[in-house]
Amino acid sequence: MPPASPRPCFWCGLEDCLEDTHDPHTIRTMSNTPVGWNVLSMTAAVLLLTVGCAIASQSPQKELPPSPLPGSAQRGPAVSHEVWTLLSEIKASDTGQLSVSEEDGRFLRVIAASSHAMRALEIGGATGYSAIWIGLGLRQTGGHLTTIEFDPTRARAAAAHIRQAGLADIVNVVAGDAFEEIPKLSGEFDFVFLDAWKRDYKRFLDLVLPRLRPGGVFLAHNVVNKRDEMHDFLTAIQTDPRLLSTIVRPAGEGISLSYRVKQQ
Repeated sequence: MPPASPRPCFWCGLEDCLEDTHDPHTIRTMSNTPVGWNVLSMTAAVLLLTVGCAIASQSPQKELPPSPLPGSAQRGPAVSHEVWTLLSEIKASDTGQLSVSEEDGRFLRVIAASSHAMRALEIGGATGYSAIWIGLGLRQTGGHLTTIEFDPTRARAAAAHIRQAGLADIVNVVAGDAFEEIPKLSGEFDFVFLDAWKRDYKRFLDLVLPRLRPGGVFLAHNVVNKRDEMHDFLTAIQTDPRLLSTIVRPAGEGISLSYRVKQQ
């Protein structure tokens, strides 16, 4: 029997990569896709860059507007000055660093909007920072979010922040144990964001995945910086035939994005 071909790295897809020792990649991608796809993707990117440069060299040169200064975030049309101020205040008071980063929040908003999510679930809402970003995305789709926070003090703060952001018609805050509260919710979900106790990620996946509709997305936070606490979860989203999964790093923590494949 011929020897088995080397298995691509769990994180970056390279066959010669030492998964447990290599330095973090700027963007980590995890999927069942063979390494050849990564090569093709890089080749396509180089070709696009070459063509783009050729076109640009033949185009009239125009003066570009100055780049935004660090920290002067591009709020976008869906974020008012009041909401932006609120988000900044939540981050400034988040001494326990429970909230996602601004970059991760923006990513969640884009995914919620672009996936046309209508029924979203957040597990581990903290004080509402990520729920506000998701709610802003759902404002574009007409969807609704249920966010569950175990700590009652943080849940009250989250509810107050949601009201202050003008999203009380979109986001509902539930205080309690998510393992007990999720079964009380009826129906399916098409968007799930998990940011709870890391060693419980696999249990939450097992609980929610049967209720994630085909075409829905399941996202989980801290899958890079705390991956040692969730190996069973990461293996599951990589190998489950119902999911197409990848890992991105809008910021340093890493977010897994899993798409529930549609039934054949």
